[in-house]
Amino acid sequence: MKKRVNHKSGGLQVGEDSLAGDRQFAVALHRGLEVLHCLVSSGDALDERELVRRTGLTKPVVSRLVHTLVNQGYMDGGEAEGTYRLGLGVLGLGYECLAGQGLVGALQPFMDELAAYAGEGIMVALGQQDNLSMVYLACTQNAGFITVQMKVGSRISLARSSMGRALLAGLSATDRAALFAQIRTKVGEEQWPAVGPSIQQSVDEVRRQGFCSVLGGWRPDVHAVAVPFHVPETDIPPLAFSCGGPAYLLPRQRLEADLGPRLVEMVRRITALCVGRSAPVAAI
Repeated sequence: MKKRVNHKSGGLQVGEDSLAGDRQFAVALHRGLEVLHCLVSSGDALDERELVRRTGLTKPVVSRLVHTLVNQGYMDGGEAEGTYRLGLGVLGLGYECLAGQGLVGALQPFMDELAAYAGEGIMVALGQQDNLSMVYLACTQNAGFITVQMKVGSRISLARSSMGRALLAGLSATDRAALFAQIRTKVGEEQWPAVGPSIQQSVDEVRRQGFCSVLGGWRPDVHAVAVPFHVPETDIPPLAFSCGGPAYLLPRQRLEADLGPRLVEMVRRITALCVGRSAPVAAI
């Protein structure tokens, strides 16, 4: 269960996983991050009234947080008076995070190789979970006709994308069950019977063949395959690779007979290198 703060009273909500009595929890920091998350999920500039509505915080609290975040460069005033968007400070933190993960740069040649093989319009990407989204840490796409405008920092649905479902498959049973519960809450009980089995099918595909395919689940015109990337006993967080593009370029047969197995092999080679073993290229 997500940890929550009672914004109206300033105290902590008491529940199953409440933070009551947790003196180490910085409520003010949590609230500031909630404001930033609103801007991230929106993608557009928001005014204080909308931030109040989305966070549940009082207007005076939001005003103080906005003032502080703007002062520190994490928010910028928008073109319209009284609206705000993410500032360069957040972007800087993101790039510092990526720079600290030297792994990302080391993985790029593998992704470039697969993208070159896949051809024009096909993207190979690496993503990490953030709440119920997957955030692109790296991506490679050949020049040419591009239908999917994605880049480092872009977000896609964890539940509806091949990348998100592959990541779910790579988690421990406990962590996966916790995320399933969050997705179910967001989707709602009425829609869950149509969504839950589809996600479970993708998890089963990864167990059976090493990758999962999602045909039109994220966007009707996009097909993709994905593979989890998790190296036990290392500091590398759970990640996932995907290979996707326009549906007319990626029929099911090509995904399942060609690109899916090649993506599995790419991840096998990378994993072997991460744990210090030789990784001969296997013929597919």
